Amino acid sequence: MPPKRKNQAVVEDDGFESMEEEALSDQETLDRLKESFDVAAMSKRARAQHQTDAASFLFKKSDQWDAPLKPDHANRPLWIDDGGRIILESFNPLFDEAQDFLINIAEPQSRVSRMHEYSLTPHSLFAAVSVGHSSKEIIERLNRYSKSALSPSVIAYIERSTSSFGKAKIVLKKTLSYIESDDPEILQKLLQDPEIAACRADNTDGLIKEAAPKIGVMAIPGTKMAAGANQRLQSSADPHAANPQEPANPGDMIAALREEDDDEEVAQVHSFQIQSEKREQVIKRCQVIGLPLTEEYDFLNDENNTNLDIDLRPHAQIRYYQEKALSKMFSNSRARSGIIVLPCGAGKTLVGITAACGVKKSVIVLCTNAMSVIQWRAEFLKWSNIDPEDIAVFTADSKNMFPRDAGIIISTYTMITSKRPRSYDSAKVMDWIRSREWGLLIADEVHVVPANIFKRVTYSIASHAKLGLTATLLREDDKIEDLNFLIGPKLYEANWQELSEQGHIARVQCAEVWCQMTPEFYTEWLKPNSTVQKRSLLSVMNPRKFQACQFLIDYHEKRGDKIIVFSDNVWALERYATKLHKAFIYGQTPQAERLRILENFQHNDMVNTIFLSKIGDTSLDLPEATCLIQISSHYGSRRQEAQRLGRILRAKRRNDEGFNAFFYSLVSKDTDEMYYSSKRQAFLVDQGYAFKVITKLEGLEQRTDLAFHTPQERRELLLEVLLAKDSELAEEKISGDMFQSKFASKDGRKKKTGARRTAGTLSELSGGQDMAYIEYQKSRNKELKTKGVRNAYLRKLQSGYNNMKKHKAADL
Repeated sequence: MPPKRKNQAVVEDDGFESMEEEALSDQETLDRLKESFDVAAMSKRARAQHQTDAASFLFKKSDQWDAPLKPDHANRPLWIDDGGRIILESFNPLFDEAQDFLINIAEPQSRVSRMHEYSLTPHSLFAAVSVGHSSKEIIERLNRYSKSALSPSVIAYIERSTSSFGKAKIVLKKTLSYIESDDPEILQKLLQDPEIAACRADNTDGLIKEAAPKIGVMAIPGTKMAAGANQRLQSSADPHAANPQEPANPGDMIAALREEDDDEEVAQVHSFQIQSEKREQVIKRCQVIGLPLTEEYDFLNDENNTNLDIDLRPHAQIRYYQEKALSKMFSNSRARSGIIVLPCGAGKTLVGITAACGVKKSVIVLCTNAMSVIQWRAEFLKWSNIDPEDIAVFTADSKNMFPRDAGIIISTYTMITSKRPRSYDSAKVMDWIRSREWGLLIADEVHVVPANIFKRVTYSIASHAKLGLTATLLREDDKIEDLNFLIGPKLYEANWQELSEQGHIARVQCAEVWCQMTPEFYTEWLKPNSTVQKRSLLSVMNPRKFQACQFLIDYHEKRGDKIIVFSDNVWALERYATKLHKAFIYGQTPQAERLRILENFQHNDMVNTIFLSKIGDTSLDLPEATCLIQISSHYGSRRQEAQRLGRILRAKRRNDEGFNAFFYSLVSKDTDEMYYSSKRQAFLVDQGYAFKVITKLEGLEQRTDLAFHTPQERRELLLEVLLAKDSELAEEKISGDMFQSKFASKDGRKKKTGARRTAGTLSELSGGQDMAYIEYQKSRNKELKTKGVRNAYLRKLQSGYNNMKKHKAADL
């Protein structure tokens, strides 16, 4: 029987719903666990014991003046402070060796050209232990690379973290749940807890003892090792194939193998079985007592779940960094749950498909929106030999099930976790998903999923292993840490600049273009009664920003580039595209029209520029795109900046000699956009990208053919902006998309209705400017507010504009 899950009394529907970030049922457990391994508290305690001098206050927590340097410190690449922060010199001869080690044990914080910064965290040490590093090895290698002796607080922190994390595993074998460890004392400690002991499935006092799985048994599909393994299988299947190195007498070979086995000490693992229906309870309890469990799947010995006939196609050869990432997942011939972080365009989808080919059991893939579902299905058919009938799709428009015992189903997070009443077909598919076991769950763009949503996924789906894929393992809140416990530790994170230098992703020139506001636009922007939406629109529709965008489009189209222009503001998106005679796509664009526009952009030499709203932030594969211009964005979202950069990282021409892709962010000077722009760039700067600030585009001033060149045109544009209704400027809502502001908000909660604060003048408090003391007729007040133009100058301007139109009409 599959592991039991909580009954869900409320039936769900297939549409997108507004889901609040409710507190986790075990949130206190997670918080207590994180506090017990808090690196900041450890650093503070260590600093309290330090001697200080007159300059200590300048360095604060990084003050290491009393740490003596080793005699050969110049040859060592690392600096390590008491807070677990590590600085790596990228110019040191030992850089490559040290970097490979640090990726396994620490979190990358910043990787600029000459110095890289890492931090030791509970999660990074959890990941290190889960892939086979011992505390002794971690301390010895850090000490070997460090320019000074490791402080006692860092050593104690590593020992305490590694003594708890990864020492015990929860494994599903033949649909039964086992707690497993190399150390029997760890299991005895767990069984001494009354709550865990009550969840034990058998009544015996002893532990199950068996040989540990051998490391390196599995060859990852798509690698040279896998190709060699296939050749050996083919040669062994041919009885006439001669092997010159094979002993003439088979008995001698068997005797030699037995002697080798006798020489090696066989590793043993110990385990005890728990009741599958109490699996969640055991996991929670192990977190409380400080021994979190890692999750592994012994898929090679799983005979209860039908094998899936799937393998990579011959042309699919995975790259070295993809092989590194997958080796962390399959390092001991089992599938280990965790998260893999690769840049946009570096082949995350192929990593997921290769993992599915390795497990060869039923797979469920969860995406952020329906467009991603379509692309995942296409990629499975492109890179693997799976029968198309064995790939099912579960979205609002398609509700399929694969006909055989094993297959792949691709759906969205909202379809699986929806609480609203479902249609008959949707409920039937959902019951089918809940009723079976899945070998692998692939969570695409996992960083965007709130913790309570993913918990609902784990309760709905019985999966043996979970693989999270993302390019940006960050959120604007602190809830990213929960994924380390709900899915697993981060298994691998690639270096963006390293992949760029090797040609796996495009080299990108990033620039921030400052656009001076015109006097009339800036005057309106400075007015105290301007709303946030209106100020934002004034910044986006700044005529000089419009001209800069047009200038850059003309310049790059003449170079032969394909250009994507991004705007979060749909009102501005439509005005820009219409004025420049370009196609645009936003949330309400019909699917057929989207496909037609994208197909023309890819294959038609006459269509070189398209405008996209935030619907293009993810799940858009346009390798023809080589230039990106951003005119409007979502405040200070670092995730969005990185995702948009990813649209041009997979450029087809990336390996051409001297090729560069271009990323422009147009910013209206002296507005909020400048503050948000610096925040948005923080993540990319930490990845080694440098933003060049352009204060003047050479040749722009000489162009008289650009839009809004005359004062009259600029005044007409200002009038149109001021007359735009706030309802037209509301944030775009994309049905079924997890990348919505309510999930990426600071506290992760949906905004509640209640009092609304607005900017205004003192005269409004006395009932002036068409406001009543008590709004008995709210609809009438709205009519008064929107009736005509009240500003004398603008009223005169509008009157003159209307008269001019009448004269033109009379002349005709």
